[in-house]
Amino acid sequence: MTTPIPESQFDHESSFRIGTVAVAINGRRSADVTLVPPLSLFRTAPGPSDINIRVEWVESIYPAAGQQLFDSGSTWRLCERDGMLQFDFTVPFYGEQPYRRLLVDESFGRATLQMNERCAERSSFPGVALSYPLDELLIMHRLTREKAVELHGCGIVRPDRTGNLFIGHSGAGKSTTTRLWTAREDVEILSDDRIIVRRDRDGSNMRMYGTPWHGEAMYASPGSAPLARVFILQHGFGNVLTRLSPSQAVAELFARSFVPFHRHEYVDAALEFLQEVVNAVPCYRYAFEPNEAAVERIMEFRD
Repeated sequence: MTTPIPESQFDHESSFRIGTVAVAINGRRSADVTLVPPLSLFRTAPGPSDINIRVEWVESIYPAAGQQLFDSGSTWRLCERDGMLQFDFTVPFYGEQPYRRLLVDESFGRATLQMNERCAERSSFPGVALSYPLDELLIMHRLTREKAVELHGCGIVRPDRTGNLFIGHSGAGKSTTTRLWTAREDVEILSDDRIIVRRDRDGSNMRMYGTPWHGEAMYASPGSAPLARVFILQHGFGNVLTRLSPSQAVAELFARSFVPFHRHEYVDAALEFLQEVVNAVPCYRYAFEPNEAAVERIMEFRD
């Protein structure tokens, strides 16, 4: 068992914000709270936070003994134990022993991140505690409590601040769309792979937010913009736009969303919010060709 560390020793802190979710991370060493690119772009001044994380180094971490809720099949597993959610992160080099463990409460408001000293002794172990996919998992779960959702798409903001969101699975053309738009117009790319959608602070309109989790084009911005339209990307001919019914749009968006599926209430919350999105924002299926005409089609389009 590890001896509890006095609160006074957690004198290093970093803060960041993604999709209006504010996170504070505290540790004994500066390396424990280092924000690496592109997460460093989302750094904020210390202040009130929605998620508070404390980093602790422990002698070793043994495989989880609680009820398993989800296995990613690669780098992390989720268990429930003593009323807490426990995320274990592994890589083949360290075998079955997790190199870090996140213990978080049900509200995803307070968390302890344990770092495995035994793993650190075996290699040039990275001192950075908060790195992908841990940061995304935290935000993704918190969004289920805040009527918001993370979508697989690229967010493009035109000079007039019109925000278009292009949704697609891997290979659907998000990075291609990003390159076509940046070559044609002075646009802001919020992300070329992950976008958070939620209402404005006053609740009046939908807004899209950039994230640090980029794709091939490597765009990541802490900016945001009002969401004007959503386009479901698919390869095709003629750059054809087809308006989707609300039920069709919800199904398409849900299939391209990042939702924790291990609890039905998370899924229900995502579906309920996506219904609000499609009621507020027109959604289209876009069968596009990868050339400049695809951009022109959208620029000239009127609902």
